[in-house]
Formats: sequence, structure tokens, C-alpha cells
Amino acid sequence: MSDSTSTPEPDDTTPAAAAPAAPPRSIRQSLGAIVLGFEVIVVFLAALVIWGLAQGGVEGALPSWVALAAGGVIILALIVTIGLLRYSWAYTLGWVIQVLILASGFLNPAMFVVGALFGGMWWYCMVAGARIDRERAAAAAQWKEQQ
Repeated sequence: MSDSTSTPEPDDTTPAAAAPAAPPRSIRQSLGAIVLGFEVIVVFLAALVIWGLAQGGVEGALPSWVALAAGGVIILALIVTIGLLRYSWAYTLGWVIQVLILASGFLNPAMFVVGALFGGMWWYCMVAGARIDRERAAAAAQWKEQQ
């Protein structure tokens, strides 16, 4: 006869046993995702501006659809990179996107400023995030030693 107040034995059907907990996101990953997320909005608006300016029909300018297509490709790359930031090589992809956004200044000179601002934010988030992650890992290791 079993006691009804005893705790049940965990088995393979409980949700906790189904999958191990995911490791916490690093600060670098979180900050990078924030910067790239804001860049999605800015690139969308910039693509619309460049497309609108191309509607004027300046001789020798790119067709107006190129601005929308290029903006869409960069936006897609930004969104995909946000999801891939769990891999170390995705940060290099983030740097490549920063260079592309800076290079879009050749289509609209204001994008040189936007690209420089976001490139600076990306750089700061990568440096500061990595430093904070190192400090957190050192503190966790020190705490484990004391236990």
C-alpha cells in the first residue's frame, strides 16, 4: 500500500525530464540582438527613403526597385543573424552587415552617419558584452570554488 502524500518518482514523461534547460544567454549575445533589432527598423526606413529618392528618375541612378530589394536582403540578413548569435561566427557576420550598411552611404550620404553610429554601437556592445561575460564567468568560478 502506498502513501498518497509521497512525491511521485520522476519519469521520462515529465516536462522537466524531456529537455535540459538551455544555458543563459550571454550579455554579448543580448546586446548584439538589441543593436541588430534596432537596425532592422532603421534599414527598413532607409530603404524606403532611398527608394523614394530614386523615384525622381535621376539619369544614371539605380532602378528604384534595387533600393527595396537591397534593403530587404539586409533586413533578412539582420533577422537571421539575430537568431544565429548563439554561434561565434555570427558575430563576424554582424560585422559584415555593419560594413554593408556603412557602404550604403554611397546611395544616400546620410547612411554614412547611420552606419557609423550603428557600427560604433555594435563595437561597444561586442567589447562591453564580452567583458561582462568574462567577469560573470570568473565570479561564477570563484563562487564554485568557495562551495
